Amino acid sequence: MNRQPNGKRPFASKGTPRRPSAPRESTGLSTGARRLALEVLTDVHRNGAYASLALGERLRNARLSPADRRLATGIIYGALENELAIDWALDRLMNHPTREPVQRDILRLSAYQILFLDRVPDSAAVNEAVNLVKAMGMTQAAGFVNATLRNLSRGKADIPWPKREDGLREFLSVRGSMPLWLVDRLIQAYGEAEAERVVLYREPEPWLVLRPNMTRMSDAEFEALLSSRPWQVERGAVAHAWRVRGAADIALDEAYRKGLFSVQGQSSMLAAEALDVKPGMKVLDACAAPGGKAAYLCERMQLTGRVFAWELHEKRAHLLESMRRRLGLDNLRVTVRDASVYRPDLDRSLDAILLDAPCSGTGVMAQKPDLKLRLKPEDVAAMAQTQAQLLETLCHYLRVGGALVYSTCSLLPEENAGQVEAFLSRHPEYVMDALPQGVPESLRNRQTDFGLQILPGQEGLEGFFIAKMRRVR
Repeated sequence: MNRQPNGKRPFASKGTPRRPSAPRESTGLSTGARRLALEVLTDVHRNGAYASLALGERLRNARLSPADRRLATGIIYGALENELAIDWALDRLMNHPTREPVQRDILRLSAYQILFLDRVPDSAAVNEAVNLVKAMGMTQAAGFVNATLRNLSRGKADIPWPKREDGLREFLSVRGSMPLWLVDRLIQAYGEAEAERVVLYREPEPWLVLRPNMTRMSDAEFEALLSSRPWQVERGAVAHAWRVRGAADIALDEAYRKGLFSVQGQSSMLAAEALDVKPGMKVLDACAAPGGKAAYLCERMQLTGRVFAWELHEKRAHLLESMRRRLGLDNLRVTVRDASVYRPDLDRSLDAILLDAPCSGTGVMAQKPDLKLRLKPEDVAAMAQTQAQLLETLCHYLRVGGALVYSTCSLLPEENAGQVEAFLSRHPEYVMDALPQGVPESLRNRQTDFGLQILPGQEGLEGFFIAKMRRVR
């Protein structure tokens, strides 16, 4: 997915904004790109859209230069990732902070450029905001926006950012631009030092993770294919993974279109690898879209047996079907189905089950910063209830000796180790099982009594949780 500009670091060590160096690519956004960035923020804040989906849809319908696409994408994600910090600074510049949503989003976009980017001069960011206000038919607000942003530009070195020694919670909430309740949850789960690292973690310059279609290419053949491309390439932390930089419009690559490789996060690959499937098995991926793990399972089984991919939403099931055709996965069976609804005819019929459950997404906030803005405590409780129901239903389908892998991209114990511990207490016919050799030893050694928690940035991976259980009777 598209993410923030290269090298961005939102704060210096003492809690004041630090502006990174950036390529001399552009001095600002074109009119079309400015409008697009505002529309995406509107989609997120007023319509509840996910930033990645809203941005993808807007970009598909926009005629922008590659430079404008990159800069607009970076500013959108940067403004979202640092929204609480930006609002904190803006509110201290305005006697009567505006809550008018369009004005607020215009201020956020330009404030992000002023506080966090080198590539856009402050004067250009201010002018962009004023022009955008006028283009939106809000001419009466142009003077207010101009004055607010010029004050920010002149006074940014004197903004009274919270200091760590005056209170860790507020410091992390503002500096990490994370809701206070979520900061508290992370401190409770991991202690102050580790929570601070997680809250302040910002993904370095993003890499795209690619892996070969294991039914069509060996790792060596895939490495040779990658070397023929004008991309920066390095091996990933897990087997079959390569990290790639500079691969724009990967879906147009001829080898990709022919199904020779896939895009898949490394933690997602590990969840599928944890199941340790063998040829001929009957396997269920219970919440399968967008399909990376189902494809991994099919390929590891060399197109033998069956992988049943269930998806609740029909549109997302269509994504699975498209993937199946592109990769030639003849052993994949896609069905639109609610995995929480019990099917007695499936009792003890499967060899392995992967449940990558719906979750809060707190492990991938660096990649999807709008998640932390929309998430509420009651959402976590509702998701935990759904996760428990899914486990309660699916566990009946596994034969004795079969493996059940439960995974999430969450950092919260109630969705992860707490969920597994509660499940095992209800189901003595299940026990924890060791992760297979295909999972790196450094990760296997960190497995606890109720699963493996990967924190953002560890081993270069996304935040993720994986627990492998086995039915023993």
